Amino acid sequence: MNNIKLKQLSKIGYTNNQTRTIAINIISKFYKHHTSKEVEDLLTDIKSNPQNYVNNEKLNKIAFCFIEKVEEQPYQCFELNTEAKPLKTFGAKNIDTTAKQQMDIALKLPIAVKGALMPDAHAGYGLPIGAVLATQNAVIPYGIGVDIGCRMAMTIFDANEKAFNQHHYHCKTALKECTHFGMEGGLEIKQDHEILENVLFNEIAFIKQLKGKAYKQLGSSGSGNHFVEWGLLDMQMQNKLKLKEGNYVALLSHSGSRGLGANIAMHYFKEAMKVCKLPSYAKHLAWLDLDSELGQEYWLAMTLAGNYAKACHDVIHKNITKHVGFTPILTVENHHNFAWKERVNGNECIVHRKGATPANENEFGIIPGSMVHKGYLVSGRGNDLSLNSASHGAGRAMSRSKAKSINTVSSLKKMLADHNITLLGGSTEEAPNAYKDIEQVMFAQQDLVNIEGIFQPKIVRMNKE
Repeated sequence: MNNIKLKQLSKIGYTNNQTRTIAINIISKFYKHHTSKEVEDLLTDIKSNPQNYVNNEKLNKIAFCFIEKVEEQPYQCFELNTEAKPLKTFGAKNIDTTAKQQMDIALKLPIAVKGALMPDAHAGYGLPIGAVLATQNAVIPYGIGVDIGCRMAMTIFDANEKAFNQHHYHCKTALKECTHFGMEGGLEIKQDHEILENVLFNEIAFIKQLKGKAYKQLGSSGSGNHFVEWGLLDMQMQNKLKLKEGNYVALLSHSGSRGLGANIAMHYFKEAMKVCKLPSYAKHLAWLDLDSELGQEYWLAMTLAGNYAKACHDVIHKNITKHVGFTPILTVENHHNFAWKERVNGNECIVHRKGATPANENEFGIIPGSMVHKGYLVSGRGNDLSLNSASHGAGRAMSRSKAKSINTVSSLKKMLADHNITLLGGSTEEAPNAYKDIEQVMFAQQDLVNIEGIFQPKIVRMNKE
Protein backbone atom coordinates (compact mmCIF):
# COMPACT_ATOMS: atom_id res chain seq x y z
CA MET A 1 0.00 0.00 0.00
CA ASN A 2 2.80 2.38 -1.00
CA ASN A 3 4.26 2.12 2.49
CA ILE A 4 1.51 4.29 3.97
CA LYS A 5 0.61 2.98 7.42
CA LEU A 6 -2.53 3.06 9.52
CA LYS A 7 -0.81 5.52 11.85
CA GLN A 8 -0.25 7.87 8.90
CA LEU A 9 -3.89 7.60 7.96
CA SER A 10 -4.87 8.49 11.51
CA LYS A 11 -2.58 11.53 11.49
CA ILE A 12 -4.28 12.98 8.39
CA GLY A 13 -7.75 12.46 9.86
CA TYR A 14 -8.69 8.95 8.77
CA THR A 15 -9.64 7.77 12.24
CA ASN A 16 -12.71 5.73 11.34
CA ASN A 17 -11.92 2.06 10.72
CA GLN A 18 -14.33 1.75 7.80
CA THR A 19 -12.96 4.90 6.14
CA ARG A 20 -9.40 3.61 6.52
CA THR A 21 -10.37 0.22 5.11
CA ILE A 22 -12.04 1.79 2.06
CA ALA A 23 -9.03 4.05 1.52
CA ILE A 24 -6.56 1.17 1.78
CA ASN A 25 -8.55 -0.93 -0.68
CA ILE A 26 -8.85 1.83 -3.28
CA ILE A 27 -5.28 3.10 -3.00
CA SER A 28 -3.80 -0.40 -3.21
CA LYS A 29 -5.91 -1.12 -6.30
CA PHE A 30 -5.53 2.10 -8.30
CA TYR A 31 -2.51 3.95 -6.89
CA LYS A 32 0.01 1.21 -6.14
CA HIS A 33 2.66 2.85 -8.33
CA HIS A 34 2.42 6.26 -6.60
CA THR A 35 4.80 7.29 -3.86
CA SER A 36 3.69 7.40 -0.24
CA LYS A 37 3.94 11.20 -0.28
CA GLU A 38 1.69 11.46 -3.35
CA VAL A 39 -0.85 9.14 -1.76
CA GLU A 40 -0.80 11.02 1.55
CA ASP A 41 -1.29 14.37 -0.23
CA LEU A 42 -4.18 12.94 -2.26
CA LEU A 43 -5.94 11.50 0.78
CA THR A 44 -5.46 14.75 2.69
CA ASP A 45 -7.06 16.71 -0.14
CA ILE A 46 -10.00 14.30 -0.36
CA LYS A 47 -10.66 14.82 3.34
CA SER A 48 -10.40 18.61 3.05
CA ASN A 49 -12.35 18.94 -0.21
CA PRO A 50 -14.52 15.83 -0.57
CA GLN A 51 -17.01 17.61 -2.85
CA ASN A 52 -14.30 17.77 -5.54
CA TYR A 53 -14.19 13.98 -5.77
CA VAL A 54 -17.85 12.93 -5.76
CA ASN A 55 -17.78 12.33 -9.53
CA ASN A 56 -14.46 10.52 -9.47
CA GLU A 57 -15.28 6.85 -10.05
CA LYS A 58 -12.12 5.69 -8.27
CA LEU A 59 -12.16 8.01 -5.26
CA ASN A 60 -15.80 8.92 -4.60
CA LYS A 61 -16.26 6.16 -2.01
CA ILE A 62 -13.58 7.82 0.11
CA ALA A 63 -15.10 11.25 -0.48
CA PHE A 64 -18.55 10.14 0.67
CA CYS A 65 -17.04 9.13 4.01
CA PHE A 66 -16.44 12.84 4.68
CA ILE A 67 -19.60 14.27 3.08
CA GLU A 68 -22.38 12.33 4.71
CA LYS A 69 -22.70 9.76 7.40
CA VAL A 70 -25.53 7.36 6.68
CA GLU A 71 -26.41 5.24 9.67
CA GLU A 72 -26.18 1.60 8.66
CA GLN A 73 -29.00 -0.79 9.39
CA PRO A 74 -28.00 -3.50 11.87
CA TYR A 75 -28.74 -6.13 9.23
CA GLN A 76 -30.34 -6.73 5.86
CA CYS A 77 -32.78 -9.47 4.93
CA PHE A 78 -32.35 -11.17 1.56
CA GLU A 79 -34.57 -13.51 -0.41
CA LEU A 80 -33.15 -16.04 -2.83
CA ASN A 81 -33.77 -15.78 -6.56
CA THR A 82 -36.20 -18.24 -8.10
CA GLU A 83 -33.76 -19.13 -10.87
CA ALA A 84 -30.22 -20.35 -10.22
CA LYS A 85 -27.23 -18.83 -12.00
CA PRO A 86 -25.29 -21.04 -14.47
CA LEU A 87 -23.64 -24.22 -13.17
CA LYS A 88 -21.29 -26.68 -14.85
CA THR A 89 -20.88 -30.07 -13.17
CA PHE A 90 -18.02 -32.44 -13.88
CA GLY A 91 -18.44 -36.14 -13.09
CA ALA A 92 -22.09 -35.62 -12.09
CA LYS A 93 -22.98 -39.31 -11.74
CA ASN A 94 -20.58 -39.72 -8.81
CA ILE A 95 -21.71 -36.60 -6.90
CA ASP A 96 -24.30 -37.02 -4.15
CA THR A 97 -27.71 -35.35 -4.38
CA THR A 98 -27.18 -33.25 -1.24
CA ALA A 99 -24.10 -31.59 -2.73
CA LYS A 100 -26.04 -30.73 -5.89
CA GLN A 101 -28.89 -29.29 -3.82
CA GLN A 102 -26.47 -27.17 -1.77
CA MET A 103 -24.96 -25.79 -4.97
CA ASP A 104 -28.40 -24.98 -6.37
CA ILE A 105 -29.19 -22.92 -3.27
CA ALA A 106 -25.86 -21.07 -3.50
CA LEU A 107 -26.51 -20.16 -7.13
CA LYS A 108 -29.83 -18.56 -6.16
CA LEU A 109 -28.13 -16.05 -3.88
CA PRO A 110 -28.54 -12.47 -5.19
CA ILE A 111 -24.75 -12.11 -5.22
CA ALA A 112 -24.12 -15.32 -7.25
CA VAL A 113 -22.67 -15.05 -10.75
CA LYS A 114 -21.62 -18.53 -11.83
CA GLY A 115 -20.67 -21.89 -10.33
CA ALA A 116 -19.05 -25.24 -10.95
CA LEU A 117 -18.89 -28.61 -9.19
CA MET A 118 -15.71 -30.66 -9.37
CA PRO A 119 -15.84 -34.47 -9.80
CA ASP A 120 -14.73 -35.04 -6.18
CA ALA A 121 -17.63 -32.97 -4.79
CA HIS A 122 -19.66 -34.07 -1.77
CA ALA A 123 -21.92 -32.41 0.82
CA GLY A 124 -20.48 -29.87 3.23
CA TYR A 125 -21.59 -26.85 5.30
CA GLY A 126 -22.60 -23.81 3.28
CA LEU A 127 -21.05 -24.72 -0.03
CA PRO A 128 -20.40 -28.40 -0.74
CA ILE A 129 -16.80 -29.60 -0.76
CA GLY A 130 -15.54 -29.45 -4.33
CA ALA A 131 -17.57 -26.33 -5.17
CA VAL A 132 -16.47 -23.20 -7.02
CA LEU A 133 -18.64 -20.09 -6.78
CA ALA A 134 -18.16 -16.64 -8.26
CA THR A 135 -19.91 -13.73 -6.48
CA GLN A 136 -20.28 -10.00 -6.95
CA ASN A 137 -18.13 -8.02 -4.49
CA ALA A 138 -19.00 -10.30 -1.57
CA VAL A 139 -17.25 -13.08 0.30
CA ILE A 140 -18.97 -16.02 2.02
CA PRO A 141 -16.99 -17.28 5.06
CA TYR A 142 -18.55 -20.75 4.81
CA GLY A 143 -18.00 -20.65 1.06
CA ILE A 144 -14.33 -20.99 1.98
CA GLY A 145 -14.73 -23.18 5.02
CA VAL A 146 -13.30 -23.55 8.49
CA ASP A 147 -9.82 -24.64 7.41
CA ILE A 148 -8.90 -21.46 5.55
CA GLY A 149 -6.00 -21.89 3.14
CA CYS A 150 -5.88 -25.68 3.43
CA ARG A 151 -3.32 -26.60 0.82
CA MET A 152 -1.03 -29.11 -0.82
CA ALA A 153 2.76 -28.76 -1.00
CA MET A 154 5.18 -31.10 -2.76
CA THR A 155 8.96 -30.87 -2.64
CA ILE A 156 10.71 -32.80 -5.41
CA PHE A 157 14.22 -34.03 -4.62
CA ASP A 158 17.28 -34.88 -6.67
CA ALA A 159 17.00 -38.51 -5.59
CA ASN A 160 15.52 -41.67 -7.11
CA GLU A 161 13.85 -44.86 -5.88
CA LYS A 162 17.18 -46.50 -5.09
CA ALA A 163 18.17 -43.57 -2.85
CA PHE A 164 14.76 -43.66 -1.17
CA ASN A 165 15.09 -47.37 -0.37
CA GLN A 166 18.57 -46.79 1.04
CA HIS A 167 17.27 -43.97 3.29
CA HIS A 168 13.88 -45.53 4.11
CA TYR A 169 14.58 -45.60 7.84
CA HIS A 170 15.67 -41.94 7.96
CA CYS A 171 12.64 -40.89 5.92
CA LYS A 172 10.36 -42.72 8.34
CA THR A 173 12.15 -41.24 11.36
CA ALA A 174 11.87 -37.72 9.90
CA LEU A 175 8.07 -38.02 9.72
CA LYS A 176 7.98 -39.11 13.35
CA GLU A 177 10.37 -36.52 14.76
CA CYS A 178 9.78 -33.48 12.54
CA THR A 179 5.97 -33.39 12.41
CA HIS A 180 3.08 -33.10 14.85
CA PHE A 181 -0.58 -33.94 14.24
CA GLY A 182 -3.79 -33.27 16.12
CA MET A 183 -6.08 -30.51 17.34
CA GLU A 184 -3.78 -29.39 20.14
CA GLY A 185 -0.06 -29.08 20.74
CA GLY A 186 2.80 -28.46 18.37
CA LEU A 187 6.42 -29.34 17.75
CA GLU A 188 8.61 -29.80 20.82
CA ILE A 189 11.05 -27.16 19.59
CA LYS A 190 9.19 -23.92 18.85
CA GLN A 191 9.54 -22.75 15.28
CA ASP A 192 9.95 -19.28 13.83
CA HIS A 193 8.72 -17.71 10.61
CA GLU A 194 8.23 -14.19 9.32
CA ILE A 195 4.45 -14.76 9.24
CA LEU A 196 4.39 -14.18 13.01
CA GLU A 197 5.53 -10.59 12.42
CA ASN A 198 2.46 -9.78 10.33
CA VAL A 199 0.98 -6.44 11.43
CA LEU A 200 -2.54 -7.89 11.67
CA PHE A 201 -1.52 -9.73 14.83
CA ASN A 202 -1.30 -6.28 16.42
CA GLU A 203 -3.85 -4.23 14.48
CA ILE A 204 -6.96 -6.43 14.71
CA ALA A 205 -7.93 -7.14 18.31
CA PHE A 206 -9.61 -10.47 17.58
CA ILE A 207 -6.54 -11.79 15.74
CA LYS A 208 -4.11 -10.46 18.34
CA GLN A 209 -5.43 -12.96 20.88
CA LEU A 210 -4.74 -15.83 18.44
CA LYS A 211 -1.01 -15.17 18.03
CA GLY A 212 0.00 -17.41 20.92
CA LYS A 213 -1.76 -20.42 19.42
CA ALA A 214 -0.39 -19.60 15.97
CA TYR A 215 3.13 -19.58 17.38
CA LYS A 216 2.54 -22.86 19.22
CA GLN A 217 1.07 -24.68 16.21
CA LEU A 218 3.48 -23.38 13.56
CA GLY A 219 4.81 -26.28 11.50
CA SER A 220 2.17 -28.78 12.68
CA SER A 221 -0.76 -30.45 10.93
CA GLY A 222 -4.40 -31.01 11.85
CA SER A 223 -6.40 -34.21 12.15
CA GLY A 224 -8.82 -35.89 9.71
CA ASN A 225 -7.42 -36.30 6.21
CA HIS A 226 -4.32 -34.17 6.77
CA PHE A 227 -1.04 -35.92 6.11
CA VAL A 228 2.67 -35.68 5.38
CA GLU A 229 4.04 -38.47 3.21
CA TRP A 230 7.02 -39.68 1.26
CA GLY A 231 6.50 -41.10 -2.19
CA LEU A 232 7.93 -41.67 -5.64
CA LEU A 233 7.08 -39.25 -8.43
CA ASP A 234 7.21 -40.30 -12.09
CA MET A 235 7.55 -37.19 -14.22
CA GLN A 236 6.01 -37.47 -17.66
CA MET A 237 7.85 -36.93 -20.94
CA GLN A 238 8.10 -33.22 -21.92
CA ASN A 239 6.41 -32.10 -18.70
CA LYS A 240 5.82 -28.37 -18.22
CA LEU A 241 7.99 -28.23 -15.11
CA LYS A 242 10.88 -29.01 -17.49
CA LEU A 243 12.15 -31.83 -15.29
CA LYS A 244 13.86 -34.78 -16.90
CA GLU A 245 11.47 -37.66 -17.48
CA GLY A 246 11.78 -40.35 -14.85
CA ASN A 247 11.62 -41.19 -11.18
CA TYR A 248 12.09 -38.76 -8.25
CA VAL A 249 11.67 -38.87 -4.49
CA ALA A 250 8.99 -36.40 -3.33
CA LEU A 251 7.58 -35.17 -0.02
CA LEU A 252 3.88 -34.28 -0.05
CA SER A 253 1.95 -32.47 2.73
CA HIS A 254 -1.72 -31.61 3.15
CA SER A 255 -2.97 -29.34 5.95
CA GLY A 256 -4.27 -25.85 6.59
CA SER A 257 -4.23 -22.88 8.91
CA ARG A 258 -4.82 -24.79 12.16
CA GLY A 259 -6.49 -23.02 15.11
CA LEU A 260 -5.81 -19.58 13.64
CA GLY A 261 -7.89 -20.25 10.52
CA ALA A 262 -10.64 -22.09 12.39
CA ASN A 263 -11.13 -19.22 14.84
CA ILE A 264 -11.11 -16.63 12.05
CA ALA A 265 -13.67 -18.64 10.07
CA MET A 266 -16.08 -19.05 12.96
CA HIS A 267 -15.77 -15.44 14.15
CA TYR A 268 -16.54 -13.88 10.78
CA PHE A 269 -19.21 -16.44 9.92
CA LYS A 270 -21.09 -15.38 13.08
CA GLU A 271 -20.60 -11.72 12.13
CA ALA A 272 -21.92 -12.44 8.62
CA MET A 273 -24.99 -14.11 10.14
CA LYS A 274 -25.70 -10.89 12.07
CA VAL A 275 -25.62 -8.55 9.05
CA CYS A 276 -26.91 -10.87 6.32
CA LYS A 277 -30.22 -12.56 7.12
CA LEU A 278 -31.15 -15.41 4.77
CA PRO A 279 -33.86 -18.08 4.82
CA SER A 280 -32.99 -20.75 7.39
CA TYR A 281 -32.07 -23.36 4.78
CA ALA A 282 -29.48 -20.96 3.31
CA LYS A 283 -28.17 -19.33 6.51
CA HIS A 284 -24.70 -20.90 6.23
CA LEU A 285 -24.21 -18.89 3.03
CA ALA A 286 -24.36 -15.51 4.81
CA TRP A 287 -21.91 -13.12 3.16
CA LEU A 288 -19.93 -9.98 3.87
CA ASP A 289 -19.94 -7.05 1.45
CA LEU A 290 -16.37 -6.21 0.49
CA ASP A 291 -17.17 -2.49 0.67
CA SER A 292 -17.96 -2.90 4.36
CA GLU A 293 -15.49 -2.72 7.23
CA LEU A 294 -16.32 -6.31 8.22
CA GLY A 295 -15.84 -7.54 4.67
CA GLN A 296 -12.46 -5.87 4.33
CA GLU A 297 -11.39 -7.13 7.74
CA TYR A 298 -12.34 -10.71 6.89
CA TRP A 299 -10.47 -10.49 3.59
CA LEU A 300 -7.32 -9.40 5.41
CA ALA A 301 -7.79 -12.12 8.06
CA MET A 302 -8.45 -14.77 5.40
CA THR A 303 -5.26 -13.79 3.59
CA LEU A 304 -3.31 -13.98 6.85
CA ALA A 305 -4.68 -17.48 7.53
CA GLY A 306 -3.73 -18.58 4.03
CA ASN A 307 -0.21 -17.24 4.44
CA TYR A 308 0.01 -18.96 7.83
CA ALA A 309 -0.99 -22.28 6.23
CA LYS A 310 1.81 -21.83 3.71
CA ALA A 311 4.22 -21.02 6.54
CA CYS A 312 3.30 -24.31 8.27
CA HIS A 313 4.14 -26.23 5.10
CA ASP A 314 7.37 -24.26 4.69
CA VAL A 315 8.47 -25.29 8.18
CA ILE A 316 7.43 -28.94 7.71
CA HIS A 317 9.38 -29.28 4.46
CA LYS A 318 12.41 -27.41 5.76
CA ASN A 319 12.70 -29.54 8.91
CA ILE A 320 12.22 -32.87 7.13
CA THR A 321 14.60 -31.95 4.33
CA LYS A 322 17.28 -31.00 6.86
CA HIS A 323 16.78 -34.26 8.76
CA VAL A 324 17.08 -36.51 5.68
CA GLY A 325 19.61 -34.54 3.65
CA PHE A 326 18.13 -34.93 0.18
CA THR A 327 18.71 -32.01 -2.19
CA PRO A 328 15.46 -30.24 -3.14
CA ILE A 329 14.92 -29.30 -6.79
CA LEU A 330 11.63 -27.40 -6.57
CA THR A 331 8.35 -27.13 -4.68
CA VAL A 332 4.83 -27.12 -6.12
CA GLU A 333 1.99 -25.89 -3.87
CA ASN A 334 -1.59 -24.65 -3.99
CA HIS A 335 -4.47 -23.55 -1.75
CA HIS A 336 -7.87 -25.21 -2.04
CA ASN A 337 -9.99 -23.47 0.64
CA PHE A 338 -9.75 -19.81 -0.30
CA ALA A 339 -11.20 -16.91 -2.28
CA TRP A 340 -9.53 -14.98 -5.09
CA LYS A 341 -10.32 -11.82 -7.04
CA GLU A 342 -10.56 -13.02 -10.64
CA ARG A 343 -12.31 -11.99 -13.84
CA VAL A 344 -15.45 -13.92 -14.69
CA ASN A 345 -17.50 -13.07 -17.78
CA GLY A 346 -15.30 -10.00 -18.18
CA ASN A 347 -15.95 -8.61 -14.69
CA GLU A 348 -13.98 -8.82 -11.45
CA CYS A 349 -15.60 -11.34 -9.13
CA ILE A 350 -14.80 -13.14 -5.90
CA VAL A 351 -14.12 -16.77 -6.78
CA HIS A 352 -14.58 -19.16 -3.84
CA ARG A 353 -12.86 -22.54 -4.15
CA LYS A 354 -13.97 -24.79 -1.32
CA GLY A 355 -12.09 -28.02 -1.79
CA ALA A 356 -11.10 -27.13 -5.35
CA THR A 357 -7.68 -26.59 -6.91
CA PRO A 358 -6.90 -23.42 -8.92
CA ALA A 359 -6.29 -24.55 -12.50
CA ASN A 360 -5.59 -21.43 -14.51
CA GLU A 361 -3.69 -22.07 -17.73
CA ASN A 362 -0.24 -23.54 -16.92
CA GLU A 363 -0.79 -23.17 -13.16
CA PHE A 364 0.63 -26.15 -11.26
CA GLY A 365 -1.21 -28.07 -8.55
CA ILE A 366 -1.41 -31.41 -6.77
CA ILE A 367 -4.42 -33.75 -6.67
CA PRO A 368 -3.89 -36.67 -4.24
CA GLY A 369 -5.75 -39.98 -4.25
CA SER A 370 -5.64 -41.80 -0.91
CA MET A 371 -3.02 -43.23 1.45
CA VAL A 372 -2.44 -46.08 -1.01
CA HIS A 373 -3.61 -44.72 -4.36
CA LYS A 374 -1.80 -42.50 -6.82
CA GLY A 375 -1.86 -38.72 -6.77
CA TYR A 376 -1.25 -36.36 -9.66
CA LEU A 377 0.95 -33.34 -10.24
CA VAL A 378 -0.98 -31.31 -12.80
CA SER A 379 -1.00 -28.09 -14.80
CA GLY A 380 -4.21 -26.17 -15.38
CA ARG A 381 -5.86 -25.82 -18.77
CA GLY A 382 -7.69 -22.59 -17.93
CA ASN A 383 -11.19 -23.90 -18.60
CA ASP A 384 -13.78 -21.13 -18.15
CA LEU A 385 -16.58 -23.65 -17.57
CA SER A 386 -14.88 -24.81 -14.36
CA LEU A 387 -13.97 -21.23 -13.40
CA ASN A 388 -10.34 -22.31 -13.97
CA SER A 389 -10.56 -24.99 -11.29
CA ALA A 390 -10.12 -28.73 -10.74
CA SER A 391 -10.72 -31.25 -7.97
CA HIS A 392 -8.62 -31.10 -4.80
CA GLY A 393 -8.44 -34.87 -4.42
CA ALA A 394 -10.48 -38.03 -4.96
CA GLY A 395 -13.28 -36.82 -2.67
CA ARG A 396 -15.05 -38.83 -0.01
CA ALA A 397 -17.27 -41.71 -1.09
CA MET A 398 -18.59 -42.19 2.45
CA SER A 399 -18.73 -40.29 5.72
CA ARG A 400 -16.07 -40.74 8.37
CA SER A 401 -18.55 -42.49 10.66
CA LYS A 402 -19.54 -44.97 7.95
CA ALA A 403 -15.90 -45.63 7.05
CA LYS A 404 -15.15 -46.28 10.71
CA SER A 405 -18.09 -48.66 11.02
CA ILE A 406 -17.23 -50.85 8.02
CA ASN A 407 -13.43 -50.89 8.33
CA THR A 408 -11.36 -52.60 10.98
CA VAL A 409 -7.74 -52.01 11.93
CA SER A 410 -6.84 -55.41 10.50
CA SER A 411 -8.60 -54.74 7.19
CA LEU A 412 -6.78 -51.40 6.92
CA LYS A 413 -3.45 -53.12 7.59
CA LYS A 414 -4.18 -55.59 4.81
CA MET A 415 -4.93 -52.77 2.34
CA LEU A 416 -1.63 -51.13 3.27
CA ALA A 417 0.31 -54.38 2.98
CA ASP A 418 -1.21 -55.10 -0.44
CA HIS A 419 0.17 -51.78 -1.68
CA ASN A 420 3.46 -51.90 0.28
CA ILE A 421 2.60 -48.72 2.22
CA THR A 422 3.97 -47.81 5.66
CA LEU A 423 1.39 -45.89 7.76
CA LEU A 424 2.36 -43.93 10.87
CA GLY A 425 -0.77 -43.05 12.87
CA GLY A 426 -3.83 -42.87 10.65
CA SER A 427 -7.30 -44.29 11.23
CA THR A 428 -10.00 -46.43 9.68
CA GLU A 429 -11.94 -43.20 8.98
CA GLU A 430 -9.36 -42.42 6.30
CA ALA A 431 -9.17 -45.93 4.83
CA PRO A 432 -8.71 -45.94 1.04
CA ASN A 433 -12.23 -47.24 0.40
CA ALA A 434 -13.64 -44.11 2.06
CA TYR A 435 -12.65 -42.20 -1.08
CA LYS A 436 -13.83 -42.14 -4.67
CA ASP A 437 -11.82 -43.77 -7.44
CA ILE A 438 -9.12 -41.22 -8.27
CA GLU A 439 -8.86 -42.60 -11.82
CA GLN A 440 -12.55 -41.84 -12.45
CA VAL A 441 -12.11 -38.38 -10.97
CA MET A 442 -9.15 -37.64 -13.24
CA PHE A 443 -11.03 -38.99 -16.26
CA ALA A 444 -13.93 -36.63 -15.51
CA GLN A 445 -11.61 -33.59 -15.53
CA GLN A 446 -9.51 -34.24 -18.63
CA ASP A 447 -10.56 -30.85 -19.95
CA LEU A 448 -9.46 -29.10 -16.75
CA VAL A 449 -5.87 -30.28 -16.17
CA ASN A 450 -2.88 -31.88 -17.85
CA ILE A 451 -1.01 -34.62 -15.97
CA GLU A 452 2.66 -33.71 -15.52
CA GLY A 453 3.65 -36.34 -12.95
CA ILE A 454 2.22 -39.35 -11.09
CA PHE A 455 2.90 -39.70 -7.37
CA GLN A 456 2.81 -43.01 -5.48
CA PRO A 457 2.75 -42.76 -1.64
CA LYS A 458 5.23 -44.93 0.26
CA ILE A 459 5.41 -43.73 3.89
CA VAL A 460 2.35 -41.88 5.22
CA ARG A 461 2.04 -39.96 8.50
CA MET A 462 -1.40 -38.96 9.78
CA ASN A 463 -3.13 -38.21 13.06
CA LYS A 464 -3.97 -41.22 15.22
CA GLU A 465 -7.60 -42.27 15.58
